[in-house]
Amino acid sequence: MNPKTFTVIGGGIVGLATAYRLGERFPDAEITVLEKENAVGRHQSGNNSGVLHAGIYYKPGSVKARLAVRGIRQMIEFCQCHSIPHEVCGKLVVATSDEELPRLRDLFERGTQNGLKRLELLGPEQMREIEPHVAGIAAIRVPEEGIVDYPQVCAALAGQIHGRVIIDAEVKRIRKDGQWIAHTTAGDFAADFLVNCAGLQCDLVSEMAGLKRELRIVPFRGEYFKIRKASQHLVRNLIYPVPDPKFPFLGVHFTRLIHGGIEAGPNAVLAFAREGYRKTDVNLKDLADALSYSGLWAFLKKYPRMCFNEIRRSFSKNLFCASLQRLVPEIRVEDLETGGAGVRAQALTPGGDLVQDFYIQHQTDSIHILNAPSPGATASLAIGEEIVRRLDAA
Repeated sequence: MNPKTFTVIGGGIVGLATAYRLGERFPDAEITVLEKENAVGRHQSGNNSGVLHAGIYYKPGSVKARLAVRGIRQMIEFCQCHSIPHEVCGKLVVATSDEELPRLRDLFERGTQNGLKRLELLGPEQMREIEPHVAGIAAIRVPEEGIVDYPQVCAALAGQIHGRVIIDAEVKRIRKDGQWIAHTTAGDFAADFLVNCAGLQCDLVSEMAGLKRELRIVPFRGEYFKIRKASQHLVRNLIYPVPDPKFPFLGVHFTRLIHGGIEAGPNAVLAFAREGYRKTDVNLKDLADALSYSGLWAFLKKYPRMCFNEIRRSFSKNLFCASLQRLVPEIRVEDLETGGAGVRAQALTPGGDLVQDFYIQHQTDSIHILNAPSPGATASLAIGEEIVRRLDAA
């Protein structure tokens, strides 16, 4: 397939990286990126903690594992070529109890199968040579992980696209009339091929393009605290927990930011708006869409205790601090300052299961990325490459 014109809906990092890869593969094509905000990377891409994820958590053989491992290496190379602030500082994944040791060893095997290099299993003394204030009885050192300035990545990608990026262009309607016609607040745009990278709005955009919404995006807000300056010495780089398979979210952790400071979090609570970064943000249409979905109620039924605890932690700095103390016991409530928040575009099945893998649906003359949460930013260049590969195979 060799389309002459492309419309990419969504100017986040995945949409920009996809447009960039399309330009590499189809240098004579006309590529248009439509972004509803007044700048690129305003949602998930610009409201995360800036981690370069290497792929240790993801099921071997999954699309997510393959693209995360390939994507982190591509992202680092892109940052080097464009002088974007980044650092490959490494990460510790820490087991804090005997119960977590088998899961830690499973993670080590999983990371090895996924192709990660120089993984190490560490005992307490070795852990504390890397992170002197960390708790725990064992850890995996993941040397390929790091931190980056994703907003600068977005700006660099936008500048490298062989085409145009149209801002303030919210898609209101899509129709097929020989070509795809996207009717937006900035005018109408026609293309031979449509690529949906709309993130938090991707399922709604796919529905505009004629797909049935079998999966639905349910927004989960992740809230962060920052560690006050006097206590930032307690964390050198990245400290993560061993995930509990009984729960669908990773749990709170510590991240050093590329421009200084330490971030702690996030929790995971239902957002009352798809772009609801504050507790007080409510969009009645978004809320009704979530509450009318059987998958959300099935999810709440499966994980009632976890959901209740996440809500409690959202309103209690003491509980949030207690969770952090499992990894770094010296952290105190007074060390925590209010930080930012992000909203995760998480696809949920009708049965109440979080879609764990990246999910890409191919329609005639269109491709829809319907689930690309973390490590979507890290893997964005590899996701764009995957889109091109599927186009070539069509």
